[in-house]
Amino acid sequence: MSLFPIFVKLQGHLVIMVGGGSVAEGKIAGLLAAGARVRVISPAVTPAFAELVRDRKIDWLPKVFEPGDLRGAFLVIAATSAPDVNAAVFREAEACGILCNAVDDIEHCHFYYGSVVQRGDLQIAVSTNGKSPALAQRLRRQLEAQFGPEYEVWLEWLGAARELLRASNSDSETNKKLLHRLASEPAFEQFLRETRLPAQRKGAA
Repeated sequence: MSLFPIFVKLQGHLVIMVGGGSVAEGKIAGLLAAGARVRVISPAVTPAFAELVRDRKIDWLPKVFEPGDLRGAFLVIAATSAPDVNAAVFREAEACGILCNAVDDIEHCHFYYGSVVQRGDLQIAVSTNGKSPALAQRLRRQLEAQFGPEYEVWLEWLGAARELLRASNSDSETNKKLLHRLASEPAFEQFLRETRLPAQRKGAA
């Protein structure tokens, strides 16, 4: 099955997490970092979740999942240790037209979590369609070694250069060619020399 890779803006959107145990804990940090409003539905939660509730970083409904609980959700994550509950969440999501990810349950997923390398606004995601998260994690570690923190600084510079060119009223085709040269490996190496930023890996691009 082929997938269409996208990056979703979650800022301000409601994401419902069904499950408040260790399975769910691994997903919460990324959702909060993306600015999502997170609501956890679970009879009980771990101490880590309880702390987030006390700090008002997430909402918690202390109950079992029931039909109707997904009202208003942008995404839903079924993260319980009970396969029948995860399947019920998936069916409800499908009925409501909401995308669902059931953790470690390929058959009940509309989307998968990629293994992501992030350097500021630069994001490199690896997906195995849920078949081998371990492989995705190994490839992520390799990419982290290849693409160091200097890429965050370089991308900010590239973004500023792009905005300047867009405001210059120059020929669009000329600008396009220049932007491709600025994003090239030789331009990256020159940027490192001029800014005196150390490359994490020589020849990285």
